[in-house]
Amino acid sequence: MTETLDAIDAKILSIIQDDAALPVAEVAEKVGLSSSPCWRRIKRMEDAGLIKRRVTILNREKLGLGFEVFCSVKLTLPSKENLDAFDRAVMGWPEVVQCATVTGSADYQLRVITRDMRAFDEFERNEMLSLGLISNIESHIVIRSVKDTTAIALNLINAAL
Repeated sequence: MTETLDAIDAKILSIIQDDAALPVAEVAEKVGLSSSPCWRRIKRMEDAGLIKRRVTILNREKLGLGFEVFCSVKLTLPSKENLDAFDRAVMGWPEVVQCATVTGSADYQLRVITRDMRAFDEFERNEMLSLGLISNIESHIVIRSVKDTTAIALNLINAAL
């Protein structure tokens, strides 16, 4: 069930999903509340699971991790055991920053971040293919990112927000 949000909740979420490091007092000022009621709203949304966690987004290029690849992965046999084994393996691969099971000709879509093409090749050979579960990997190297956001469009929740 979706948690009921009012316009102030939505504005708080919009502000903190843009910058989670803002002090509560500053968030409160931006939404027209005092600190205590603002903090209580944030706490309520955390307790309800609307706010999963607060993170810092790093500049991966400046850290030397500018190579990004989207991989469509097809398992040899998409049985429950193989899907579970692949899920467990993905959780241990720090190069994979996103993984989803998908419909269509592939079983998974992965977003992989590494240093360069050589590091990706090593990851693909030594980690992914060494599992013995994969029949095909179709890799798409990102040339330029057009949009890269973690923000959720809150106006899609309720037209009144």
